[in-house]
Parts: sequence; C-alpha cells; structure tokens
Amino acid sequence: MIVIYGIKEKLNPIKAKLSDVIHGCMQSVLGMPEDKRAHRFVPLEQDDFYYPGGRSDGYTVIEINMMAGRKPETQKKLIKALFQEIESQLALSPIDVEITIKEQQPYQWGFRGITGDEANDLKYKVNV
Repeated sequence: MIVIYGIKEKLNPIKAKLSDVIHGCMQSVLGMPEDKRAHRFVPLEQDDFYYPGGRSDGYTVIEINMMAGRKPETQKKLIKALFQEIESQLALSPIDVEITIKEQQPYQWGFRGITGDEANDLKYKVNV
C-alpha cells in the first residue's frame, strides 16, 4: 500500500501518471503483478502541508508500506528507480520528492480475511 501526499494544485494533475510510474517501478524492482496496485493520493491545501526549506510547491511525499522481507539492496534499488523515473517522466526534481519505506511483519498485515503470514497464494515474492 502506497500513500502519496502533495499540494493539491500540483498533485492532482499528475496523480494518474505518478501512479503509473510508481507501479512500474514496483513491478520492475519488486516483481509486483499488474493487478497489485494500491495507491492512496492525499491532495492537501497549501496551508495544510509544511515541508522543508529549499523545496518547491511540487514537493511530494511517497510512503511505501510493505511486508518485511526485502533486502536493503532491493529497497535502495526501488528508491533510486523511483527518483529516476519520477524525474524523467514527470520532470519532478529529486529534491522535491521524499520516499520512505515502512515495513511490517507479515503477521501485522490483514487482507482477504487472513493475516499476511497465513497467505500462501501471493503472486509475488516478498523475500527479494
């Protein structure tokens, strides 16, 4: 599950393309299937979004929630792919993008009436 925050006037016009870019990186780096897109966009009023100095009003925060198991190298590869593809496809400078990965143990995920550690039919690998 991915949550994306930004100022609504900047985020709303690009959210469909940004979703495509994010999902493309998730597919190429993590092997996520095409139908495994879970993105939540949170467009904010400018006075509801405080961000660090030196950033433009295009500043965008991407929080990636995933089950624990991916190697640090894999996570770094994902972050770097996101920076590269967001800049090349959306002209959003890396200085205006913040990415965090939040991992939870599989037993801390609940979907389809079971916990993540009970799921044995995932169409992707967690330990990559």
